Amino acid sequence: MRELLTVEEYSEELLRLVTGSAGAEQVAVRDSVGRVLAEDVVSRVSIPVFDNSAMDGYAVRYDDIWSPLVPLRVVGDVPAGSRDDPEAAFGECVRIMTGAALPTFADTVVPVEQTQPGPDGDVVFLAVGLRGAHVRRAGEDVPQGALVARAGQEVTPGLVGALAAVGATEVSVRPRPRVAVCATGDELVADGARLRRGQIYESNSVVVATSLERHGAEVRTVGLVGDEPQRLVAYLDGLRETCDLIVLTGGASVGAYDVVRDVLSERAGGVFRHVRVQPGKPQGWAVWNGTPVVSLPGNPVPAVLSVEAFVVPMLDRMLGRSASPSYTARAGV
Repeated sequence: MRELLTVEEYSEELLRLVTGSAGAEQVAVRDSVGRVLAEDVVSRVSIPVFDNSAMDGYAVRYDDIWSPLVPLRVVGDVPAGSRDDPEAAFGECVRIMTGAALPTFADTVVPVEQTQPGPDGDVVFLAVGLRGAHVRRAGEDVPQGALVARAGQEVTPGLVGALAAVGATEVSVRPRPRVAVCATGDELVADGARLRRGQIYESNSVVVATSLERHGAEVRTVGLVGDEPQRLVAYLDGLRETCDLIVLTGGASVGAYDVVRDVLSERAGGVFRHVRVQPGKPQGWAVWNGTPVVSLPGNPVPAVLSVEAFVVPMLDRMLGRSASPSYTARAGV
């Protein structure tokens, strides 16, 4: 009986076929979602950049509101974005908006909801909170020079926001691995073509290609080859030095028309395994003209599962990605 490898054992075989990229390229932060950082990113500024108000209200000296119902004279306004730094004597305050810079004289903000109008334009404070209340201090979220993202981290929409907030306009990222995807089988027909008896529309290459793109690959070509060995050989030879990885679906079992297994075994020392996973037991790999080739099952479900289990970890290593997003589902037996 053929030995069954565990998922981990077979994955280790595949990982030995690829290495991490030492290259890097600069991209705009807004174009970096899904890319993998090649360098650490540190903050150019503190976040918040300056002491500012967390509420609409009044900027005060805490010592001026030592008890409730104390009236203060309003001597100015500080809207968000204002460059003004108004002064206020003891017994005076300024109206301030959320996000506005805290005036130098003030140490506390009282929300407008805790005040009421007083005589002659004064404002009366109904409650006395803590000193420093409702003030966001400079650098309390991110100090200047702090690490914002690590090399090997995949950029998410949330991280893009953080990068923009700390002043980054470009980031250094790893080049996308160049991948070719090809489905095999005489029974497969390209989308839109007329179906004849015994034929079905080919879908594996589309699903595999889009899945690999979602995980950071640059899919250079998506092909379809029938069960003729010379056509598969010509296809593989045509990819010389244009790809970092080739992914084939179908033809990897032990049937009379399993062309992928025959061609890779005879011409590239192909290694074919049975892996302890169902569906998706037949798996294989080879190296064609120096390029790793991964052979996946032809059935759509195990093909997609095999991409996640075996090909995505290869992309992780090629990209130097610290961890690829994982998905968990509950299954009944």
